[in-house]
Amino acid sequence: MTDRRGMDPEALACTACGETHPLDAFDRACGACAEAGVTANLGVVYDEAAPPRRDAIPARPATLWRFADALPLAAEDAVSLGEGMTPLVPVASPHCGALWVKDETRNPSWSFKDRLASVAVSWAKKIGAEVVATSSSGNAGAAAASYAARAGLPCVVLTFRGAAGPMVEQIRAAGAMVLECAQKEDRWRILSQAVKAFGWFPTSPFFGPAAGSNPIGIEGYKTLAYEIAEGLGWRTPDWCVLPVCYGDALFGLWKGFDEMRRWGWTEGMPRLVAAEVSGSLAAGLAGGEPMPPAVAREADSIAISIDIPRSTAQALLALRRTDGLAVALDDAEIAAAQAALARREGLFVEASSAAAFAAIERLGAAGAFGGDTVVAIATASGLKDAGSSPAAPLPGAGADLDGLRRALGESYGFDV
Repeated sequence: MTDRRGMDPEALACTACGETHPLDAFDRACGACAEAGVTANLGVVYDEAAPPRRDAIPARPATLWRFADALPLAAEDAVSLGEGMTPLVPVASPHCGALWVKDETRNPSWSFKDRLASVAVSWAKKIGAEVVATSSSGNAGAAAASYAARAGLPCVVLTFRGAAGPMVEQIRAAGAMVLECAQKEDRWRILSQAVKAFGWFPTSPFFGPAAGSNPIGIEGYKTLAYEIAEGLGWRTPDWCVLPVCYGDALFGLWKGFDEMRRWGWTEGMPRLVAAEVSGSLAAGLAGGEPMPPAVAREADSIAISIDIPRSTAQALLALRRTDGLAVALDDAEIAAAQAALARREGLFVEASSAAAFAAIERLGAAGAFGGDTVVAIATASGLKDAGSSPAAPLPGAGADLDGLRRALGESYGFDV
């Protein structure tokens, strides 16, 4: 590794039992836990003899790589498109003392997945990987394709029939080789075989039950916590709410806030809230098992990026360690939150991202927040999956001012 200040990665360790594995074991889960029926992801373990210094950060680049001393690679080894340092936007809310939106739509490929992709692809390039591969419904594939293009590496993306068109086109535009599978589960089976047979570098889950994404890449999500704390004057919010699929960002948030507390950068730990659609994590919290159960839905959700029947042990672990909550949402709540955020605040997010705001609405109406500070993660742009909010036909403007007035009044109730 390049000489650097701060910490160096030493190993990977099981997030559930702590058993250590070499750093090149990024393509597997913990075997010991698997024997006990738990599919547990691995996480990076560092030499923390010299923890990163908070006072050194302001002089660093305005990307997530300003926190390179807490990441597995040095900033000079980064494959970067300027990701991270997205704004904290204050928005109105009757349900809490302050509501901030961490607007991840401002990332280069318009989603929070750029944080994982930048770190994962940087590692892939560093170790000499020949092909980057992922299984994705859209955002993760777009990010992997974009950063693989930046790194000069081939990228293979396995998706499924019915994936959002704009995201598929974004993946193809970056030069990735996109292949469609007839069934969602086929993606993992094929990718798993390719990782073993060809040595491809996987950035996403590729076997089931899912453990989570590439553990090196998940380190990129810690920077969400660092940036939130820095944006709030090195204070931790009382709550962080985000849409959750396999819990990569959820686990990264917990790890980032936990590190800052241990290093003396901040005090306290926010309660994490998982906005989901199946109810897997809510059921997991209600029970005592380390693995959340599978909870089937009768129909597909409009929140395609988080529409899975079963989340992960790492997601459940992050919620338990933060006294967190999981909120299972229906399509009507999500659509209403998406529309309200765009019309009231000018922030157009994809349906999956809007789930976080639907969760805030439900919990807030029940009095959960009081005067607390809440941060919501807006994970991806609404243009990523416009099909979940189809546009109505546009009314005609007419040919003169009378036609304009009539159209505005009849269509929008607006008098000129």
